[in-house]
Amino acid sequence: MGTRAATGRTHAVRTALIAAAASALLLGLAGCMAASEAGATTDPNDDRPVVLTTFTVLADIAENVAGDNLRVESITKVGAEIHGYEPTPGDIAKAAEADLILDNGLNLEAWFAQFVDGLDVPHVVVSDGVDTINIAEDAYEGLPNPHAWMSPLNAQIYVDNMEAAFAELDPENAADYAANAEAYKAELQLVHDELTAELAELPATQRALVTCEGAFSYLARDSGLTEQYLWAVNAEQQSTPRQIASVIEFVRANDVPAVFCESTVSDRAMQQVVEATDASFGGTLYVDSLSEEGGPVPTYLELLRHDADIIIAGLTGASQ
Repeated sequence: MGTRAATGRTHAVRTALIAAAASALLLGLAGCMAASEAGATTDPNDDRPVVLTTFTVLADIAENVAGDNLRVESITKVGAEIHGYEPTPGDIAKAAEADLILDNGLNLEAWFAQFVDGLDVPHVVVSDGVDTINIAEDAYEGLPNPHAWMSPLNAQIYVDNMEAAFAELDPENAADYAANAEAYKAELQLVHDELTAELAELPATQRALVTCEGAFSYLARDSGLTEQYLWAVNAEQQSTPRQIASVIEFVRANDVPAVFCESTVSDRAMQQVVEATDASFGGTLYVDSLSEEGGPVPTYLELLRHDADIIIAGLTGASQ
């Protein structure tokens, strides 16, 4: 009886040890996965303050303002659709280690409030100060259009907000941030000036920008274009027959020469517009994400120039 009891206890202890070891292994694997996902490959000797942005466009703008003084990272990867992004445990771990978090605001990152809830990390909304344009339809009617960075003029406001945030985070290098910001804003102004100058040569009937998502309201306003789109925000990207019919009617009525779609969504619905009208498909525009190195838009300035070139070529007939 005593031997059986001792054997039972030994078996129970062995079982408990095995369970504990398995649990530790699983925790270790989870930790490794989270660390890898959070960018654990970063040089451990890099002790610069970490600035974390919500998407790649903001990261590139921030890098231009930060120079070599800060380490800038993006939560989302290139090609990611930002509106409906779902943060991972690795994202949370990365955010907890950051010194500053930058988000666009204007309801772009619907997941952001819950993402930073409970984190003791300062964050700055880089769109503060933008003269917003409200969404005119769908479930988001009356809310500000979040794509303010698509105007080079608005992007200069983003730069000013970043400069102020970086100077507060790292006062010793405030002069560097101010100089970087001024140089970068000059480049942004040049992109705006070149785009508006070329668009000014177009007949009024050709100055219409028709896209899948209503992501170009600010660019259209600041460059003198009339905007039309299939859906207001990518979270509502399943086009209805009514939306498609409305765009077809607009394209026909205004003799629009070309229509466009964004890189993060399917252009299937816009191709229906092309088939039903005399418009051509002008090309793919970039909004929410940069491309990989070697791709068409590895930086924000190249994104703006790419989109400007595609729009001008499409509307002037040069892309046909």
